[in-house]
Amino acid sequence: MPNRNPEALEFLLSRRSHPSLTLRPPVPTGDELKEILTAGTRVPDHGKLEPWRLIIIERPAMAGLAESLVRRGDEMGKAASLVRKAAEVFTQANLIVAVVSSPDREAKIPLIEQTLSAGAVCVSLVNAALAKGWGAVWVTGFGAHDRFYRESELGLSEHESIAGFIHIGTAGSQPPERPRPDLPTKVTNLSA
Repeated sequence: MPNRNPEALEFLLSRRSHPSLTLRPPVPTGDELKEILTAGTRVPDHGKLEPWRLIIIERPAMAGLAESLVRRGDEMGKAASLVRKAAEVFTQANLIVAVVSSPDREAKIPLIEQTLSAGAVCVSLVNAALAKGWGAVWVTGFGAHDRFYRESELGLSEHESIAGFIHIGTAGSQPPERPRPDLPTKVTNLSA
């Protein structure tokens, strides 16, 4: 019989992300943040490449990132509503952990597996923060996908990308429930 962990299963079955605009101070710092980062980076990683890295973005840096994102959105001709929403990712945040996908293109491990490992860090960081009692959510936005913005504002290399911006803070409200996947439409069985 396998070792059971009903508390962990119940957590996974009931977990809900918190909308980023509902997260408030205080935020985890010091040893508590280190524990979240440690748990969040224990992910599947074929070849033990650790094809990702983290950037901790604290409150003092948010306004500058938002301002440059607005300028970049205007340069790109993005709709004002989209630019405003993307800038709120930073103006309303108190702590963001940017998960950078940093694949090793020389490794024998396929790039998709390295990218998926970075995605696993995103979900693991959210779950670790939630398990510690914080509110958390994984978001992106056009800044995460714009190479110029990533390189000029966040210092990413040409081969790197943003897998996600993980917002962590104190939950200002109960996260909303949402429809869950309808398993019969998502699951196929092969038995022979």
